[in-house]
Amino acid sequence: MIARKPQTMSAANIRLLPVDNTPPMALLRLADPSEEAIMQYLPMSHCLLAEMPGNGADDSIIAGIIVLLRQDAKTMEVMNLAVDERYQQQGLGRQLLNAGIEYAKACGVTTLKIATGNSSLHQLKLYQSCGFEITEIITDYFVEHYPEPIFEAGIQCRDRIELTSTVK
Repeated sequence: MIARKPQTMSAANIRLLPVDNTPPMALLRLADPSEEAIMQYLPMSHCLLAEMPGNGADDSIIAGIIVLLRQDAKTMEVMNLAVDERYQQQGLGRQLLNAGIEYAKACGVTTLKIATGNSSLHQLKLYQSCGFEITEIITDYFVEHYPEPIFEAGIQCRDRIELTSTVK
């Protein structure tokens, strides 16, 4: 049997969400099941949306989002990176991450951080292929900070994997 390569989509329109607009919570919850946690970082964050053409000439579908939070003058953290399930495995996550890196660079940032769980195998592959390196593992982070167990592909998400990239 021949393994199929994921279908690559055309480039999405990626734009900054105006501060007074509400980001799509259902999409954010794909990457972070805790709405309470999302609401803690969202008000101070920068959101970039990925839009795909809809059925009508003026229609568009919000297919993905990346949320960046400034940590200090030279550091930002990707707090959330989510792609609608209909658009996953088509390169949209990579487009959003690259747009986030460019946005951080334009903001004068030199260090970009991102974190995920030990069970997020696709995300770990993506982040490392985009130049991020594992810098820390926090054991049992998700067990201690989330009320319900999280499972991905049959693997319990227990540990927080933190990755860092130098923005050039």
